[in-house]
Amino acid sequence: LFASSFRGAHSRLTRTIAQQKIRALVSAHRDRNKQKGNFRRLWITRINAVIRQKGVSYSILIHDLYKRQLLLNRKILAQIAISNKNCLYMISNE
Repeated sequence: LFASSFRGAHSRLTRTIAQQKIRALVSAHRDRNKQKGNFRRLWITRINAVIRQKGVSYSILIHDLYKRQLLLNRKILAQIAISNKNCLYMISNE
């Protein structure tokens, strides 16, 4: 059933079905972890693009947030940067 969508011998021959199943699961596991890093990179880029307009670098912003113990992760900061830039400017100024 797993290999029913594969093409050619990969869906008909027992040994190649087993090999392709292992290969597909390895690729899925690898790409799930890669996707997390890609999203983190996207969020950092979005935050940096908005905050640089005020003359503050990304690393300084994150350092100040940790010093003040503000619990905002990069995903939330990126959403704020897209939806409401002034709010992100207020966060960076405090």
